[in-house]
Amino acid sequence: QLREVGGGSVQAGGSLRLSCTASGSSFHGFATGWFRQTPGKERERVAALFMVDGKEFYSDSVLGRFTISTDKEKKTLYLQMNRLTPEDTGEYFCVADRRGYLRQLWDRSLADHWGRGTQVTVYP
Repeated sequence: QLREVGGGSVQAGGSLRLSCTASGSSFHGFATGWFRQTPGKERERVAALFMVDGKEFYSDSVLGRFTISTDKEKKTLYLQMNRLTPEDTGEYFCVADRRGYLRQLWDRSLADHWGRGTQVTVYP
């Protein structure tokens, strides 16, 4: 199971850091990522990280503002979000695929583990 923490409310221009852990496991060998969803909109990919070689993907809307990372033990996945805007508001989901299929995760939102989500609200 994946568990996200770190959501909350922040004024535009502020920062938040989301964290995701897998109960009883690490992310060694996994493809991981963050997605977000706002009511009335399609789920949107945000960032992805391959735990084997460190390859990263970012959506154009967050590139340069968000950073996906992990700790040395690969037990926690992070999403550092800077210069937040109201358009970043949404439910953020941590995802992980033990098969390491990064392209499928990124291009097709396919992963065998999804978190329950954490709400991020950015006020103007």
